Amino acid sequence: MKKHHATRSMLLALGLSVGLLAGCATGPNAHPQDPLEPFNRGVTRFNDGLDDAVLKPVATAYQDVTPSPVRTGVHNFFNNLRDVWSFVNALLQARPAEAAENFMRFNVNTVFGLGGVLDVASEMGIPRTTLDFGHTMGRWGVPSGPYLVLPVFGPSSVRDAAGLVVDQRGDLLTQGVDHVPTRNSAIGLRVVDTRASLLRAGELLDEVALDKYSFTRDAYLQRRASQISGNGAAPEERYDD
Repeated sequence: MKKHHATRSMLLALGLSVGLLAGCATGPNAHPQDPLEPFNRGVTRFNDGLDDAVLKPVATAYQDVTPSPVRTGVHNFFNNLRDVWSFVNALLQARPAEAAENFMRFNVNTVFGLGGVLDVASEMGIPRTTLDFGHTMGRWGVPSGPYLVLPVFGPSSVRDAAGLVVDQRGDLLTQGVDHVPTRNSAIGLRVVDTRASLLRAGELLDEVALDKYSFTRDAYLQRRASQISGNGAAPEERYDD
């Protein structure tokens, strides 16, 4: 397990280092928050190629062959696990109300929702506040730094990429499952579930965006700045069948 985390950390550190070195290639018309644009566009092309070759076809097949109630249950299960890390980050951000709500959500869904497969907490009106460590650092004044596209992980920033390393330590799948085949299978299913939930959004983006890179960058930066400045959280993902 230690080797697994070390590899992830090394990959993220490598991405950051290459990104900083690529900054010298930016021109005078660079976006002020995206001085690493040449590097970021290169990583985006790599991610798009990986998505077209592997992730999107697998997610499409998963959506086509898996019954909707099963997909919803899988989505609820992973969201329930994520509520634990959101609870921890709410505590770190000195937000007792959100911490209590996420704590209640996890317990209600785990006990009464068959381990989180059923989202009983939402039916009871308990809101979900999705928080990560990048959000926590922003809450306490750490600047976002340049926009950064990470291999596989996608849109981020220097601050949020650093927070991602900590987020991995708070991931119940990577931390709580010692059986390697089971852990890897669960992580793979989570990736497929996440990509399947974005299929419609991806189709819409293809239709409306002349430059998907710029559109995605601006949307990410605006959304993240809004979350931090307003002490808000990432809105709960809507699972589209």
